[in-house]
Parts: sequence; C-alpha cells; structure tokens
Amino acid sequence: MIDLWVAVRFLHVLGAALWVGGQITISLVALPVVRAVLDLHHRATVLRAVGRRFARITMAVFVPLQITTGVLLAWQAGVTWQSLLEPGYGRVLVAKLALFVLVMVAASGHGMLHRRGSPRIAKAASTAAIVGSLGVVFLATCLVQA
Repeated sequence: MIDLWVAVRFLHVLGAALWVGGQITISLVALPVVRAVLDLHHRATVLRAVGRRFARITMAVFVPLQITTGVLLAWQAGVTWQSLLEPGYGRVLVAKLALFVLVMVAASGHGMLHRRGSPRIAKAASTAAIVGSLGVVFLATCLVQA
C-alpha cells in the first residue's frame, strides 16, 4: 500500500516537473519549429493559442496542485511560522516560496507584455520565469537535505 505522504510528494513533484518541463518544451522545442515553419501571422496565432492554453492549465491545475500539496507537505514536516525564520529547512522553504512567487509574476508578465506589444521585455520575462523555475526546483532538492 502506498503511503499517503508518498502520494502527496509524488503529486507535488509531478506538478512541478510538468510545469517546468512544459516551459522548457515550449521554449526549446515548439518555439524554434514554429518560427522556422510558419509565417509571421500564423506564428503569432499558434504561439498565442499555446500560451493561453498553458496559462489556463497552469492556473487551473498546476498552481492549485502545488499550493495544496506544498501546504500538506509543510504541515507533515512540522513547519511552523516560527520555523520559517530558522536556518535550514525553514529558510530554504521561504526562499523557494519567494522565488515561486517571482516566477509566477514573471510568467504572468510575459503574457501581459506580449499583449501590450512589448516582445523584447516579454522575452526577458519568459527567460526569467524559466531560470527562476529551475531555481525553485534546485531549492526543492535542497529541502530534502535540510
């Protein structure tokens, strides 16, 4: 029988892997192909559709899953408000959460900046979101040690 906490951790890791993997797949696989194959009008249409779908899935599935499983895992680990200020697990968790918030801001900013016609700044926001996401994953692996 699978332990409940193993299942919760699995869902947390799976959600993170799908979200970060999705960002990387769009950036490194889909985007170059779309740019090489489609004209400017069709490229914009396809990328806008992919971005909107990914954003909807992120807000409907990934973010609620990460928050729910993350809170459960923190509770299971005995995290308190006070322990968030202490060296080790608490501070690493705070850093991970802060970076996660910044990643979500950058990812949201990417979409808004594209809609407002600022593609260069939107690209910078997208890059920041991907790099930040990798940082969140790194900090998550540090929590195993803390």
